[in-house]
Amino acid sequence: MIRILLAGSACFGMTILVFMIWGIGLYNRIVRMENRCDQSWSNVDVELQRRYDQLTSLVETVKGYAAHEKDLFERFADARMAAAGASSGGDIGKVSKNEALLGQMLPKIYAVAEQYPDLKANQNFVSLQQQIGDIEIGISDRRETYNAEATNFNNLIEVFPNVIIANWMNKSELEMFEMDDQGQRQRPSLAF
Repeated sequence: MIRILLAGSACFGMTILVFMIWGIGLYNRIVRMENRCDQSWSNVDVELQRRYDQLTSLVETVKGYAAHEKDLFERFADARMAAAGASSGGDIGKVSKNEALLGQMLPKIYAVAEQYPDLKANQNFVSLQQQIGDIEIGISDRRETYNAEATNFNNLIEVFPNVIIANWMNKSELEMFEMDDQGQRQRPSLAF
């Protein structure tokens, strides 16, 4: 009888130990995946900040030639500030929405620039166009990486039995960094 109790206790203890090891391993895996997502989002944010800076320089260059377009420049400044504020807040949904607004402003600024042949020949302007194009590609690449990491994280925490540990850790699904409108899906034309 004592042997049966000892065997049962040992079996029960081993089962508890296996579940503890599994739980600790899963906990650590969730933390690592979340850290990878945070790092990927930081990479997106760096590119967005670079773009905000370059767009500001571009607008300042265009302003020198088209000072009478004050309303357009003010709307652009508002859109840029809203996008930068959302980015620093870390709300991915707001970032997506504000990036769409900012993306809608670019063609208008380029349309103003087309009206000024001297501006199109300005080396600073041409250089800024190229840099913005390169940054757009970087944003796209980093957005893809972030969305892949977020999908992996979401898949990890949503399947059973992982969802039990994820709920205990108060982890929830990460939002994808999506583009709100079709116009933002296309890289703006930078050639003049």
